Amino acid sequence: MNWKIWSTLDPLIILISACYVLTQKDSCAQSVQSRKLNEAALRNDDLSKIHPCKRMCELNEPPMLCQYDFEVDWYRTLTPACRNCPYNVKDCFLKDCVPGDGMKRAIVVVNKKLPGPSIEVCKNDIIMVDVKNNMYSEPTTIHWHGQPQKDSPYMDGVPYITQCPIQPCNSFRYTFNASQAGTHFWHSHIGMQRVDGVFGPLIVRVPKEDDFHRQLYDYDLPAHVMVVHEWDWIVGGDMLLEHLYAGGTASPPSLLVNGLGRFKQFYKGGETISVPAARFRVEKGYSYRFRLINSGSLNCPIEMTIDNHMITVISSDGVDIKPIQATSLISYAGERFDFVLHATKPKDLYWIKFKGLINCSDKKAFQVAVLEYNGLHVPSNSYPDGTINYFNAHNEGIQVNPLNKGIESDESVVPLTRMQSAEGWDESLRVIPDFQYYVSFDLNNIGNNEFEPQPFSKSVNVKSHKKRLFIPQFNRISLSMPKVALLPQRDELTEDIFCNNETMQEEDCRTVQCKCLHGIKIPLGAVVEIVFVDEGVSFDINHPLHLHGYHFRVVAMERVAKSITVDEVKTKDANGQIYRNLIDAPLKDTVTVPDGGYTIVRFHATSPGYWMLHCHIEVHLALGMAMILQVGEKYEMAPVPKDLPKCGDYVPDIMSNFALFENSGKMNRHNSILYVGMTLFLYLHYIIILIR
Repeated sequence: MNWKIWSTLDPLIILISACYVLTQKDSCAQSVQSRKLNEAALRNDDLSKIHPCKRMCELNEPPMLCQYDFEVDWYRTLTPACRNCPYNVKDCFLKDCVPGDGMKRAIVVVNKKLPGPSIEVCKNDIIMVDVKNNMYSEPTTIHWHGQPQKDSPYMDGVPYITQCPIQPCNSFRYTFNASQAGTHFWHSHIGMQRVDGVFGPLIVRVPKEDDFHRQLYDYDLPAHVMVVHEWDWIVGGDMLLEHLYAGGTASPPSLLVNGLGRFKQFYKGGETISVPAARFRVEKGYSYRFRLINSGSLNCPIEMTIDNHMITVISSDGVDIKPIQATSLISYAGERFDFVLHATKPKDLYWIKFKGLINCSDKKAFQVAVLEYNGLHVPSNSYPDGTINYFNAHNEGIQVNPLNKGIESDESVVPLTRMQSAEGWDESLRVIPDFQYYVSFDLNNIGNNEFEPQPFSKSVNVKSHKKRLFIPQFNRISLSMPKVALLPQRDELTEDIFCNNETMQEEDCRTVQCKCLHGIKIPLGAVVEIVFVDEGVSFDINHPLHLHGYHFRVVAMERVAKSITVDEVKTKDANGQIYRNLIDAPLKDTVTVPDGGYTIVRFHATSPGYWMLHCHIEVHLALGMAMILQVGEKYEMAPVPKDLPKCGDYVPDIMSNFALFENSGKMNRHNSILYVGMTLFLYLHYIIILIR
């Protein structure tokens, strides 16, 4: 296989290594100025200025090298950098000010921004990001959600799969081709860092001549990128521990839109104020492309609607669909949707409303932003008339991507099964796939001594012992991460490294938690069909599922009943009761599965490597709701970049340790004899000098 990446690009770009790791040997404060000076001609260091890659894309223009510096730090909302925010609205937008929703809490951010820096480039540009980990106590990685990384699989950013984690005080250079146009985002792929704020937009535009929807809108502006995120006031680690050990529900009370939210009330001169809401400005008579990113990390689908305006949905997960007129749109964690807004209403201020569902409904989490028509000449802290609450943060009408609905839905909603891709037919849509695999899941009520207190005496009453932790699993198996990075260290792996349904047949995974490296092997070039089945026994929820390395066709989706089994889905299929759209099914990289139903996806496995498939709810991923797809054989995968770090255990055998100490003792004895000999020699030499 030819792995000459970006062979048509400028020779200067070809010479840039696919991966550059800077190990800071002395301290976290070690300077990287020498490297920056050498590359000064290639980049714009000041992210507060307009980056040269954020531009109008022109047909046949050569690709640009787009370089960024990311510094990951623990930080805090409403630091002194915010000065008099929110009493002075302008102060809320000062450099390094992160207002959030007005509640003070610790956060993890990139470059002291929430969301982090926006990467906006043209298709086929080369993105180069130097990620420096300034956190002293935890590693990190960055995943580029939506970019397939076919020619750069080591840049996918999944710890222990495509790379070793970026350790504290270290840096890692991600370099990849922006091959997939559309609306995407980047985020941390370790622990609960995405919950705490490590995410930001990744927008890849195309020339207008290549834009399928160019006739539908006048402007595609950076100011019209919407990043929505559920928000809690405790750090993600505490949230996870409460869920594991104290019956916590991971139910956030608030949402953020572009890092802003109106929640906490402040008082000034008898007036109630709050952190300013995000504002999106339009000019009457024009049409605008908006890009909605759900960077969420919890079980909180978010409904969006705009007062007095319809929207035209034109894209999902970066891939064009045929236009859909709607009143509202639901997005799940990891999904992106583009829509067109026609600014034809009277000049005024209009509420943009965001309503959290499922876990977000527990504490009635909602948020607002403002659509402002230019020319009103109103203060920056003015808002539309009316008060918005959780119960009226919804407008009746046609809804796109509804909750827990598929092909069985009525005409009031547009599920994915009614979306039509603007892309042409491809090999994945042929009638018979080469490889079919069933993935069932639920929150399983199984024993786990790790998370449940065990009574140590018959006389001790442990009340919480009766409340068992429900474990989210694929095929009743929890993923246990490997101790080495699979892709770069694949030569160290044995052929039987994966466990799955076949290898675990002798295990009792219905009563105890089965944990192992859950994965399957897929032949390179195969047309793959995965049938996801949400058994729906425990709770009425949705799991947004994300596949790394690929976009897939969503060929079928249906909610069948309150609960269902894999065998029942197989029976329906055998009886011809499942309709597959093998003509123009939408392409996505993140999809939900109706509770008590199924979703069927197809993709053509043309990208070799180890690719993660997982639930995009961070708590569920932390508990092992994931698996690895190995596409192709090891020899078919991209060669390992030079000097890419390795990871693994250091556990020498006992005899080696004794040998180390024994050798150390010999050395110490040798040094002692040498020291005594030198001392005697110098003493005798001194005596001889005195005698003379």
